[in-house]
Amino acid sequence: MPLVRIVEGPFQPWALLAELEPELGLRPGGFGATAVFTGTMRDFNEGDGVTAMTLEHYPGMTERHLERIIDEACGRFDILDALIVHRVGPIAPGETIVLTAVWSAHRRAAFEANRFLMEELKHRAPFWKKEALADGSARWVEQNTPG
Repeated sequence: MPLVRIVEGPFQPWALLAELEPELGLRPGGFGATAVFTGTMRDFNEGDGVTAMTLEHYPGMTERHLERIIDEACGRFDILDALIVHRVGPIAPGETIVLTAVWSAHRRAAFEANRFLMEELKHRAPFWKKEALADGSARWVEQNTPG
């Protein structure tokens, strides 16, 4: 079953990964590769300074979208399991926004599946970003930056 977590407040990706890995039932020696991606908030976007961001989502719907993305990755790549952890609420520059991880027997599948998770998440997951700019104004982010 796909492991998806939506979290409010800062999290430490490596500690959270160690905490969640046992929930997947992966045994030591049962996989040869783990590909991990963490995304953090930048203090700039589209040429402007950014001092904060708020990420909004629809509870329930967002998790289902992320679970479908993991299901697609499991069907498309030779992987054992995957997880997505995504932050919502107020976020400061330097804080982790997203953690994805994929386990497989071999590195190629893990790398390719993890890239698939992030690309699909960025294009399909229902999150809305509002940036607080350094000049005191705010704006909704209309599109994601290219990979």
